[in-house]
Amino acid sequence: MNTNLTAKYLQFLRKSHNYTQEELAKKLDISRQAVSKWETGVTIPDLDVLLKISKLYGISINDILEPKIQPQRIADFEQITTIPEKELKEILGQFDMDSLVIALMGASPDTNRFCEELFPEIDFEETRNKIDRVRVETVEEMQEQIVSMINLQAVNGKGGT
Repeated sequence: MNTNLTAKYLQFLRKSHNYTQEELAKKLDISRQAVSKWETGVTIPDLDVLLKISKLYGISINDILEPKIQPQRIADFEQITTIPEKELKEILGQFDMDSLVIALMGASPDTNRFCEELFPEIDFEETRNKIDRVRVETVEEMQEQIVSMINLQAVNGKGGT
C-alpha cells in the first residue's frame, strides 16, 4: 500500500462527491483535522472509518487502500518519459528512493537513463546493489502505483492530457 496514493485518492473521492473536509467529517462523525491528516498522508483512517467511507462512496475498503486508477494520461510505466520533467519529478518525489529504483528494475534502459538524468542526486547503481533481487510482482506493483499516481494527478486536473 502506498500511503501517498491512498491520501491523494481519498482527497479525489471527497472532491468528486463535492464534499468539503468539514462536510465529510460530519458525515463520518469525526474531526475535519482527521480528514486533513488522511489527505496529506500523515495517517490513514481506522478500520471502522474505512468501512463508513466505503459505504458512503459505494466502493470496497481495498479500492480505497489500493486504488486502481483508470488510465488518463499513460497506460504503462514506460510512458512516464512522455510526462513533462518538472511534473514527473514532483510525482516521483512522492515515492521513496527504493520504490523508484524497484520500479525501474523492470524498465527499459531508455527509461532508466531518463530517470537517472531526472534525479542526478540519486546513486541508482548503489541503491540497486543494496536492494539486490526483488520479485517481479513487486516491480510490477511499484510500476502500477507510479502509473496510478500520474493518472490520478490528471483526474484531479493537475497536468494535461
